[in-house]
Amino acid sequence: MVSFLRHLTPSEQVSLLFVLVFGLLALASAAHLLVTLRDGDADEALSRRRQDERLLLRHSWAMAIVFWCAWVWGAGMAVVLFGLVSFFVLREFISASPTRRADHRSLVLAFFVVLPAQFALVWTRQADLFTVFIPVYVFIALPVVSALRDDPQRFLERSAKLQWGIMVCVYGLSHVPALWLLDFRGWTGQNEFLVFFLVAVVQTCMLVQHVASRGEVPSVAPAISRSFHWRGWALGLLAGAFVGALLSGLTPFKPLPAVAMALVACAAGSLGHLVMKAIKRDRGITHWGLEGRSVTGAGGLLDRVDALCFAAPVFFHSVRWNFG
Repeated sequence: MVSFLRHLTPSEQVSLLFVLVFGLLALASAAHLLVTLRDGDADEALSRRRQDERLLLRHSWAMAIVFWCAWVWGAGMAVVLFGLVSFFVLREFISASPTRRADHRSLVLAFFVVLPAQFALVWTRQADLFTVFIPVYVFIALPVVSALRDDPQRFLERSAKLQWGIMVCVYGLSHVPALWLLDFRGWTGQNEFLVFFLVAVVQTCMLVQHVASRGEVPSVAPAISRSFHWRGWALGLLAGAFVGALLSGLTPFKPLPAVAMALVACAAGSLGHLVMKAIKRDRGITHWGLEGRSVTGAGGLLDRVDALCFAAPVFFHSVRWNFG
C-alpha cells in the first residue's frame, strides 16, 4: 500500500483519495439508511442511537466537503475556511458562560482582532510569530483590557475562560492550515496530504474509541465521560496508527515515523476531547452552542472539531521539530 501510493503522481493520489473518502461516506450513508428502514419503529434507546449516527454522518459529509474545497482552492482559501470555522467554534465556547459588561472590549478584540491576526500570520507564512502571538502577547494583552474596565468580580474566572477559548478555538485550529507552511527537503508531494493525514488518523481514533465504548466496561472518569476507558482509548490509538502507516506513502514520513506521528496526534486529540467534556460538565451543558442555535443544529460545531483543535498544534510542532 505504502509503495503503491509513493509511485503515484500527486494528481493520481488526489483522485484516489477523492474516490476513497466519498465512496466510503456514500457506502456508510446507504448502510445507515438500510438499517434504519429495517428497524422501523424501534425503541427509544435504539432511535437515539440511530439519530446520533445520522448526525455523525451528516457532519462527516460536511467536514469532507469543506476539506475538499480547501484542497481544490489552495492554501489561501484553506486559511479563510478554517478561520471561519474558528470564529464559529469560539462563539460556541464563549456562549457557554455569561459575560459581564467589562469583558465586551476583550471579546471584540478576540473575535475581530486576535482571530483574523492569527490567521493572517498563517497566510503570510510568519511561522515563528504565529506560534507565539497568542500564548505570549495576547495572553498578556486581553486581561489588561478587561482590568482597565475596573470590574474585579470573578476576574480570574472571566479572563481564564476567554484565554482558554482563544487557545483552543483559535490557536489550536490555526495549526491545521499552518501545515501548508512546512517544507521538507527532498519531498515533492503536496502539504494538503499532511492535513488529510492528520484529519484521517484523528477521526479514525475517535470513531473507534466511540464504538469500543459500548458495553459494560467501567469508565476511567465516570463523572466526566461514561464512555472513556483505557481499552477503548488504546484501540482508538492502534486504529489511528494503522491508518497512519497506510497513509505514509502520501507524506514525507516513512512507515514507522508515520505511526509515531499518528500516535502523537491521536493521543493529543482524544485526551483533549476528554478535557472539553470536563469543561462541558462544569458548565452544565451537553453540547456546545445554544439549544437550537448552534452552528450544526442538534450538536455544536466545536463538538466535531475539539479533538482536532488539540491534535493540530501537537502534530504541527512534532513534525516541525523532527522533520523540519
